[in-house]
Amino acid sequence: MRGTWAIAALLCLVPADGGAAPQRVLRVCADPNNLPFSNDKGEGFENKLVGIVARDLGASVAYTWHAQRRGNVRETLNAGICDVIPGVGSSVDMLGTTRPYYRSTYVAVTRADRKLHIDNFDDPRLETLKIGVQLIGDDGANTPPAHALTRRGIVANVRGFMVYGDYDKPAPQADIVRAVAAGEVDIAFVWGPVAGWFAPKQKVPLTLTPLARPFDGPQLPMAYDVSMGTRRADVALREELEGVLERHSGEVRALLVRYGVPLVEDRGTP
Repeated sequence: MRGTWAIAALLCLVPADGGAAPQRVLRVCADPNNLPFSNDKGEGFENKLVGIVARDLGASVAYTWHAQRRGNVRETLNAGICDVIPGVGSSVDMLGTTRPYYRSTYVAVTRADRKLHIDNFDDPRLETLKIGVQLIGDDGANTPPAHALTRRGIVANVRGFMVYGDYDKPAPQADIVRAVAAGEVDIAFVWGPVAGWFAPKQKVPLTLTPLARPFDGPQLPMAYDVSMGTRRADVALREELEGVLERHSGEVRALLVRYGVPLVEDRGTP
């Protein structure tokens, strides 16, 4: 998912020059090319979230850039080069996570002029439409929409787009949304924040339809809570981050809305 996820940050004290009082530094590990979440120009909403946290704590920010790939938690957070991940699934077992700062959902992306308005995987039109889905890998660890379509035997008319994308491009995750706009696929099931960011940037109007059900079957979620993550032992830091998120909840929500993130309220309808 990429979510659909961005990566991490460590708080420490560093002596200032000339023997002045120590200055707090928010050390952040983040993906340098993963809009709308983060990039090395500070343009992602998780970059902006880190800025909100740093401002509240009176800290400066020092980034370590690390591509979001499998193993990134082990290579960053657990290796000790960072202590907080600003965009992770709230239920990730290997981390300690704050209370969620947003909940989003997969959406169906279509051209507005097609007027398809499909919000579930049982729509009979999916058997004949050209469908785009985000893929993670070839070992079965794919996105929930890919699994939902496979369960229904809808595979021959499905085209996969890697979540990681072409890392040489400035926006690796944009291709699946561009494919809808170009008519290469009729509909694409895309993680909400990705769709919400790239859809308005296309040359034709696109429609984003949130999936009607938060689960496909009992164990295949289509909506996820997203938190800031720390090492499980860093309880004090996690509580401090939760305090910042609570104090600035209105500002954080406005930030997400500005980036087009589809928000799901109270585990219900978007």
